[in-house]
Amino acid sequence: MPIIFLEPWCAQFFQHIKCPEDVTIPTLDDHAWPLFTEHNWIYNKLSVALSQDLDAAPHGVMPKSFPVFSKPIMNLAGMGTGSCTIPDKMTYMNSLQPGHFWSPLLVGRHLSTDAAIVDGEVVWCRHTTGVASKEGMFDYWHIHKEAEPKAERWCSEWSRKHLAGYTGMVNFETIGGRIIEAHLRFADQWPDLYGEGWMDAVVRLYSEKRWAFDDSMRCDQYSVILWGEHGRSYRHPPAERIAEAKAVDGVVSVQITFYEDWSPSMHPNPPGGFRLAIVNANDLEAGREAVEILRKAIV
Repeated sequence: MPIIFLEPWCAQFFQHIKCPEDVTIPTLDDHAWPLFTEHNWIYNKLSVALSQDLDAAPHGVMPKSFPVFSKPIMNLAGMGTGSCTIPDKMTYMNSLQPGHFWSPLLVGRHLSTDAAIVDGEVVWCRHTTGVASKEGMFDYWHIHKEAEPKAERWCSEWSRKHLAGYTGMVNFETIGGRIIEAHLRFADQWPDLYGEGWMDAVVRLYSEKRWAFDDSMRCDQYSVILWGEHGRSYRHPPAERIAEAKAVDGVVSVQITFYEDWSPSMHPNPPGGFRLAIVNANDLEAGREAVEILRKAIV
């Protein structure tokens, strides 16, 4: 399939989309890397920091001031693994790790932004914030209706300068309007929330190098997560319970996000819990209602 995805629960978003056989659209970083060799340098987070004139350097170079934020220079799988705030020189000297770098501890709103880009120009974008629960978990993601002028202005100017020649989707992560990570793909967790015809617009972007999408109907939307405990195995809920969750008014889709024939340890998850399902919805309470239906059927 020209739209490349890995997890079977994502198939519902892509399997019915018509895409030319000579066009390849990645949804994962390891698929995007070999497709866009001219621009895959943006997975180097130190390079991204330096491209914004941020004071940053590999571990081993002493920061001029503290606190700083430390993370891997590049890590396509689990990109935040080992990230931490370093408050002072002594902590820094005890935290040195090969392949890590430090940069300023940015403050402000943390956004995930999907952007459509034509020859380096941002022609569409949509912003999401995560509502954290505990130990690396998110209770839900809020896909916002409104624009974010500061982040949009910075990402547009940066893309125009650094992504000239690139046409496709980019996912930016920003804090306080500054880019901390960039990915040559879009978020595959909620493409159905962007509106009818959005995936067709993505196909046109890659196949015809143009963007055409009516975004006038956007509204606030939500991607709600169902978590379970670590250390046990789970079974998928019966089909009738999944259908019941999907039938809740306002629910757009349901993803059961684990392999019941795999060991729990083979699933990448945060320390706080085991991700069981995702409910995408146009209403937060509808998403939570569907999650409870699934919880009673799984846990």
